[in-house]
Amino acid sequence: MLHICAIFAIVLFAGFFAFAYFVSVMPAGPLRAADGMVVLTGDEDRIAEAVKLLAMGRAERLLISGVNKSTRAPQLIGLNAAVREQAFLFRCCVDIDKRSLNTEDNAFEATVWARKRGFRSLIVVTSTYHMPRALIELRQTMPEVELVPYPVKSPRLKAKWWNDPRTAWVLCKEYLKFVTASARYAANRIADGSGQTGSTPRTIHAHAD
Repeated sequence: MLHICAIFAIVLFAGFFAFAYFVSVMPAGPLRAADGMVVLTGDEDRIAEAVKLLAMGRAERLLISGVNKSTRAPQLIGLNAAVREQAFLFRCCVDIDKRSLNTEDNAFEATVWARKRGFRSLIVVTSTYHMPRALIELRQTMPEVELVPYPVKSPRLKAKWWNDPRTAWVLCKEYLKFVTASARYAANRIADGSGQTGSTPRTIHAHAD
C-alpha cells in the first residue's frame, strides 16, 4: 500500500511539472472563425482578446461568462483602451453571463447559450493555464459543438514561474482542479458511452446591459 501511495505521489508530482510547462509554452491560438465565441472571465486580457477577435469577424456573437453580478457593460468596456475602441459591439453582439461562479457553471451557461443560437462551433478564450480544464468542462456539456481554443498568455506565467510562489500556487491549484475535472470526465465517459453526462444545463441569464 505504501508503495502504491509513493508511486501515485510521484506521478502526481511529475504531472504537475508537465502541466506547468505545457501551459507556460502554449502558443496563441489560430485565428480560425467559428459560429460563436465564449470568454471565461479572470485575467482582464481575456476579454480584450475576445473583443478583438469579435471585431475581426471571427465569430457572430460573444458571451462573456462569469461576470460579477454588480458589474455592468460600461465597466467591462472601460477595462482598457482596446475594449473601449470596440464599445459599439456591446450593443449588438455581446451577451453577459452573471450567473456563473466557476468553470463548471461557465460550461453549463455557455452550452445553453450556444444551443439556443444554434451554434455548431465555438471559440473558447481563456488563459493558457485555465484552458485545459475549461475545454474538459465544455466538452462534457456540449460534445456536439466544435471547440476552437484561443489561449491567452497570462502575465502570471513568467519565464521562471517556480521563482514566484504566488504563480506556483496558482498553477498548483489549477493542476489539481484539472486532475479532478479529468477524472470526472473519464468517469462520465465510462458511465455513458456517448461521452455525454446526461445533465441538463441550467437556464442562462445572459444579456447585454
